[in-house]
Amino acid sequence: MILDEAWRLSPSVALRPEPFGALAYHFGNRKLTFLKTPALVRVVEQLADHADVRATLRAVGVPEAQHDAYAAALEGLADADMIRPRADAIEEAS
Repeated sequence: MILDEAWRLSPSVALRPEPFGALAYHFGNRKLTFLKTPALVRVVEQLADHADVRATLRAVGVPEAQHDAYAAALEGLADADMIRPRADAIEEAS
């Protein structure tokens, strides 16, 4: 996961808040994923509101020392199609 890329929650995914964080369910591929911390839930929910992943992490208040761990978690979510690259960012790069 490159921190300078723009991502968003997949439109096929619903988040259900839980005491530990949230459950993410993908209605297309039927995958269920646990978001294990409330901070990760806030990051995923706010990805579309910021220029890139790094800006989202900063806005949520994730310490810089934890950015790599969050990037790894987001990479797993991307592999499961829970989050996707933002179309507006792809169009700007073209």
